Amino acid sequence: MAPYESDDATAAARDEDLPTGRRKAARYVVPVAVVGVAAATIGLVPALADSGDPDLPKITAQQLIDKIAKSDVQQLSGTVKVSTDLGLPDLGGLESGLMSGAARGDGGGSSADPQSKLTELVSGTHTLRVAADGPDRQKLSLLESGSEYSLVHDGKDVWGYDSKSNEVYHSAGAESGGRHRTGQPPATPKNFADEALKAVDDTTSVTVDGTARVAGRDAYKLLIRPRQSGTTVGAISIAVDARTGLPLKFTLTPRSGGAAVLDAGFTQVSFAAPAASTFDFTPPKGAKVTEEKKGAEAPEHTREHATKGGEDLAGGLNGATVLGKGWTSVASFDTGGGAGLPSGGQGGALGGFLGSLGDQVSGKFGKGTVFSTRLVNALITDDGKVYAGAVTKDALVKAANAGK
Repeated sequence: MAPYESDDATAAARDEDLPTGRRKAARYVVPVAVVGVAAATIGLVPALADSGDPDLPKITAQQLIDKIAKSDVQQLSGTVKVSTDLGLPDLGGLESGLMSGAARGDGGGSSADPQSKLTELVSGTHTLRVAADGPDRQKLSLLESGSEYSLVHDGKDVWGYDSKSNEVYHSAGAESGGRHRTGQPPATPKNFADEALKAVDDTTSVTVDGTARVAGRDAYKLLIRPRQSGTTVGAISIAVDARTGLPLKFTLTPRSGGAAVLDAGFTQVSFAAPAASTFDFTPPKGAKVTEEKKGAEAPEHTREHATKGGEDLAGGLNGATVLGKGWTSVASFDTGGGAGLPSGGQGGALGGFLGSLGDQVSGKFGKGTVFSTRLVNALITDDGKVYAGAVTKDALVKAANAGK
């Protein structure tokens, strides 16, 4: 049961009709490399709203969440600005390389592979152009200095194209369509809002926080705040289009204060049908084309888990388990190697470098290193176990002690 509170001082309500909040092991999954921790936060992400607060009819938090749930925007085009400030150390580009390799599961591959390319969104500010025409046609373009990366979904085909390297990545088959069943391109405020709303349970306060203008449109603001201490999440604000119910802007701020950790939103949006040619793609002459290996397709049971979230999903993540509940839940899994960071003769320089980025801790679980960002923190124990979540260092140590 989740608490939904009105911004009216005399009204407070608990909504018993909403789905029970789910534990979100997926957003806490991190590779052992410390820089990979940030990749887990991509599912929670957004830009500055227009000035002015429109005068809109009163609405309760319950009604606004229902409006989001009933939203069925199938056609749109626009520009999305995404800014991420996790507070990662400057590793001179090493972090993006490691995260890309972790996303691919190897150290190489095509630069046009979307699983590696979109990890660039975990740091800095990026501009995206997005378009959608139903569940089978979407396009996302990541605009970079002097180059562009495009991800096009048309029917059973998914094409990734990196103009900088002139490389193409092609995936065909049923799974390709399954990745985009929502009818929306990835990395939009709706994706982020859907993930945040899954977190709502009795550990959460949800209120309507006034109105705003976003991308020239009137919007309501939904404010989500954890009630628990021990989490690094301060608040999540979602600007919801007053007419369509589509989330237009998503902002996540840390409990520690300061700038948003994740801030993404439309700066321009249209709900007219994009031109059919928007989704046409033919590999440019001379481009290197990499076909997705059939063996890379996830097993059916894994794809089913990916759509369910919560503990069902945790069961499909190499035995990951969830400790605790709500916003202070921690995902735990074993790397299987029986050892933590490389040290001594086993890559001492790398182990020493990574170790210098973290804090040494100890407890009933033994010893380990905590790697921290402004949102997601991870504890890697000396015997190869990983504990990760949007929680404080003390909460990680407590979870590790309890899980021992």
